Amino acid sequence: MSSSSPFDLTGKTALCTGGTRGIGQAMALALAEAGADIILVQRDTSNTTTQSAIRALGKSCNIVTADLSSAESVAALIPTLVADPSKLPNRRIDILLNSAGIQRRHPSHKFPEDDWNEVLQTNLSTVFVLCRDIGNYWLSDLPPLRGRIINVASLLSFQGGLTVPAYSASKGGVLQLTKALSNEWAGRGIGVNCIAPGYIATDMNKALISDETRAKQIMDRIPAGRWGSPEDFKGPVVFLASEKASGYVSGECLVVDGGWMGR
Repeated sequence: MSSSSPFDLTGKTALCTGGTRGIGQAMALALAEAGADIILVQRDTSNTTTQSAIRALGKSCNIVTADLSSAESVAALIPTLVADPSKLPNRRIDILLNSAGIQRRHPSHKFPEDDWNEVLQTNLSTVFVLCRDIGNYWLSDLPPLRGRIINVASLLSFQGGLTVPAYSASKGGVLQLTKALSNEWAGRGIGVNCIAPGYIATDMNKALISDETRAKQIMDRIPAGRWGSPEDFKGPVVFLASEKASGYVSGECLVVDGGWMGR
């Protein structure tokens, strides 16, 4: 990619959660295809599929381990990474992509508290801590570093859904967190935005896809006439990751849903 392109991320380093499969994997690959080096946050190092694909592009890709459902593990992640810049690709982190998320489905009147707590911790509290710590890293440097944060929201940031109260609450929180951080940081060189996927054919939506009645109801409402695919998120994430392409965009939620929200 030409260095004059507004979508060229050569020399940038992106820290990515949720990059082992689905939308998160496609977005991590897209950032690498645009020239960025990648640090993948995974529970363990057993899955090297994304890492191998990124290295095949000629880009650096390291795996760091953390349990994103553990407050203690998450709190240690970024401080440990930035403690020794010599171990970072390009000696710094420029982009944070918060893509990891979990789903639990139960009727709301029977929703287990343990599942509620796990979803809120993984989908919202972890996102806050990683944003807070990367923001502190950027703003504490002299002069302050510039950076881009991309969170993954959902259509359920706007709608309530069915039998997913924890997920809906967490993704509503991600949207408002994105706006709150943008209010404080946009004027200090940090763009904070989120992407809201619509109905995407991934493992997380297997329960919906296998329910013929519900799957038909969903398909009938999508103006694009198809479920989305992870590849639909490559362009949007590169756009938001590039200061040259989206430097005056902050506090926004880019909805990628085949037209669902406009119906």
